[in-house]
Amino acid sequence: MEDEKGALVQKLIDTVDEISAISDYRSTVKKQYCNLARRVKLLTPMFEEIRDSKEPVPEECFKGLRSLKEALESARDLLRFGSEGSKIYLVLERDQIMDRFGEVTARLEQVLGAISYEKLDISDEVKEQVELVVGQFRRAKGRVDAPNVELYEDLLSLYDKSNDTLADPTVIRRVAGKLQLMGIADLTQESIALHEMVSASGGDPGESIEKMSMLLKKIKDFVQTENPNLDSPAQEKSKCSGQASADGTQKLPVIPDDFRCPISLELMRDPVIVSTGQTYERSCIEKWLEAGHGTCPKTQQTLTSTALTPNYVLRSLIAQWCEANGIEPPKRPNSRPNKTLSACSPAERTKIETLLRKLTSNSPEDQRSAAGEIRLLAKRNADNRVAIAEAGAIPLLVGLLSTPDSRTQEHAVTALLNLSICEDNKGSIIFSGAVPGIVHVLKKGSMEARENAAAALFSLSVVDENKVTIGGSGAIPPLVTLLSEGTQRGKKDAATALFNLCIYQGNKGKAVRAGIVPTLMRLLTEPQGGMVDEALAILAILSSHPEGKAAIGAAEALPVLVEVIRNGSARNKENAAAVLVHLCSGDQQYMIEAQELGVMGPLVDLSQNGTERAKRKAAQLLERMNRFVEQQKLAQAQAEAQNQQSRPPASANAVDS
Repeated sequence: MEDEKGALVQKLIDTVDEISAISDYRSTVKKQYCNLARRVKLLTPMFEEIRDSKEPVPEECFKGLRSLKEALESARDLLRFGSEGSKIYLVLERDQIMDRFGEVTARLEQVLGAISYEKLDISDEVKEQVELVVGQFRRAKGRVDAPNVELYEDLLSLYDKSNDTLADPTVIRRVAGKLQLMGIADLTQESIALHEMVSASGGDPGESIEKMSMLLKKIKDFVQTENPNLDSPAQEKSKCSGQASADGTQKLPVIPDDFRCPISLELMRDPVIVSTGQTYERSCIEKWLEAGHGTCPKTQQTLTSTALTPNYVLRSLIAQWCEANGIEPPKRPNSRPNKTLSACSPAERTKIETLLRKLTSNSPEDQRSAAGEIRLLAKRNADNRVAIAEAGAIPLLVGLLSTPDSRTQEHAVTALLNLSICEDNKGSIIFSGAVPGIVHVLKKGSMEARENAAAALFSLSVVDENKVTIGGSGAIPPLVTLLSEGTQRGKKDAATALFNLCIYQGNKGKAVRAGIVPTLMRLLTEPQGGMVDEALAILAILSSHPEGKAAIGAAEALPVLVEVIRNGSARNKENAAAVLVHLCSGDQQYMIEAQELGVMGPLVDLSQNGTERAKRKAAQLLERMNRFVEQQKLAQAQAEAQNQQSRPPASANAVDS
């Protein structure tokens, strides 16, 4: 028991130390977060006295301290997000953050209030201090600082404008200033925070994070247009003063620290994120891991996984910074060094080389059989996928996508699908010019080939920059066609590809113009169709786009959406509510129609019993509709009052007898 006490109390002290080390809270939440951290720090003397005491801790108090440890860990996580999280998220999702803040505060007050301090061997002075902290937490419950309404409304106004609409530069400048996103380092940190949220969501960022990414892009474009060298003071000074290097050439701009690999200190060309959240140049961190290290070089924390996640947002920022400063962007290596072939046996390597020779032969039969074997080999395991790609198979398979032999074409596109499962192969497939060939198969191939082409496009579009490439290649119309006329599997493959592509705002209009909305509405209403989940998820993404919103309204979707909110699954209710929020935004006719369809009751139920996102959407709709009803009542009352005033007195109409 004594060992358990020591370990528990030390954990409590360590957690408070971690909270004490957190600093620089975001300006939008600074006061409340600082107050929470300050109150928690006041508990340290109690933990130290318990640690130093020779008296045993009663079982009842031990349970209370365990509960306190969990509450403090929740507070630490909340405070870390207040220091390192997305500034845009903290403003747009302030209500959710404040709810979490209230939960943590209430939990700390409850746990601290339940401990019997008279049974602990601590001084009266410490007891009084803890009682003071409990009182502060009690008074803090439900107390929330007034939000920055102007900042919130400015952000919403930027989001409500489509990408094709010029936003007010005054509003963007005001937002960038208030959020302190005026330099490349600040923008990079915000991008990383959003990227980590996307990673935490399992690649399905949802509507709110997509909204934040769009806002950040608008702010970033504005800041870099206004002053592309803002975070390069040395360069600015050199330009203004005409300083030059010893040989008379202009000095190169200073590379922002966030763009340098912490290991090599060089500009990163292929930044990747490790499990601790730190970003490194891929080749550098791979060498570190291969040397047998199991820790993060920068933080010295133990790595929970050796997986490396590409930091696409940071790579894009580095490329933009290079362009703004007249520097050639660093080129990514097309593939990793040829070291993984050693994972294959000599016999397997010989087999792969033989298959590649058959791919280049003039015999259609040899090409067909070789593509079929590579398809199977690539499906089998990760080592095969790496070895096949490094042997040079990808360009050869791409060349077979346009072959008139339908079976060879099917093998080739499926082999590329299987190879694309390996993260490093995705770039090689794109660089080999595979997308037009895959789109060709999607349009002209057999049904199985079309299905696998759709799945390949989904796999490749996991990389954000590939969404733009694929969307611009003409892939979306044939995907919509497959969604309409494919087999059940084909529809599923097309839906997943379209969902992923439409996460990028620029592809939403293309999908709408390809006729996706009527197809989705048909899938929503097909009895036993099995595509309701996918159709609603795509509609929820499209509804945030002006063309998508108009098309959904024109398709008379409202009765279907209300029925889903009334009787659908939890996830489908959430997506239906998200679509309805956009439809009713600034459109009174849809609000009137939704009310006539009886949506208010199901919305109230959803606001109380739905998923967290569904609750927020339902609350938004209820507030908007209630406000609209009040405005209608007020307008009606004013109209009646005016009629009353304009009506002549009864005596004036009387006729003398």
